Amino acid sequence: MSDSFQVTLSEHDTENDGFRRYRAIWISDTHLGTRGCKADFLLDFLRCNESDYLYLVGDIIDGWSLRRSWYWAQTHNDVIQKLLRKARKGTRVFYLPGNHDEFAREYVDAMFGGIAVREDVVHTMADGRRLLVLHGDQFDGVVRYARWLAILGDKAYQFALVLNHWFNRFRRYFGYPYWSLSAYLKQKVKNAVQFIDDFESVVAKEAAMRGVEGVVCGHIHKAELKELDGIIYCNDGDWVESCTALVETMEGELEILHWGDVQHTLVSLNSGSLQGPAAAA
Repeated sequence: MSDSFQVTLSEHDTENDGFRRYRAIWISDTHLGTRGCKADFLLDFLRCNESDYLYLVGDIIDGWSLRRSWYWAQTHNDVIQKLLRKARKGTRVFYLPGNHDEFAREYVDAMFGGIAVREDVVHTMADGRRLLVLHGDQFDGVVRYARWLAILGDKAYQFALVLNHWFNRFRRYFGYPYWSLSAYLKQKVKNAVQFIDDFESVVAKEAAMRGVEGVVCGHIHKAELKELDGIIYCNDGDWVESCTALVETMEGELEILHWGDVQHTLVSLNSGSLQGPAAAA
């Protein structure tokens, strides 16, 4: 499998019936219940894309933030209703709680509105390859062993998201597309970059130990699709910064969709090179 990526741009890349159908979709870290949640982007994505399987890979509802102060917009209700509607219409929906919605771990193996709550699951791709699916906070030492530090870091992160909101309002006023200031700053901090590298390595090793070909996780808010020591590592990103989802096409190919407000970027694990406007970005 090649380490190079192909990036293309399209408006919605939809079919004639108004939506695109995938074999599987993975989303995580929507953080419903926070002002930073891009619920309008997420609703647009859910309306334009259908799938046989839908995996909610943790931190869907932000219990930490809701305990501090209550915030729940109508669009957050709309997201929940849309997910329930997909389950009623036949999509197999799995909810894998994370650290921010850890309250749902008390209901592992239960069913709610057609949605199955699981600690983790194994997804079998069209070509028979198996992907371990879990949120990933189990491999974050700060979350596991220094919860107070994780909560403090979460508050700092929420502050960065507020700055990001006003920064993007300023950009939109002058006609520029959405751009994540907080994600950019994260990439520029050496310790954060090292943490991400370590996290990816540990999660890939867990997949190898379980005898599967790949792993899908969330938690660190960094969408990624690559191969690590023979293991397919996939992170579906988030819906507070990058607005990304991982999908498996009906042909069995893995792709990351970046669902922006102006144009949507597709990142594929297929070999290729940057093409079109993305090459100059």
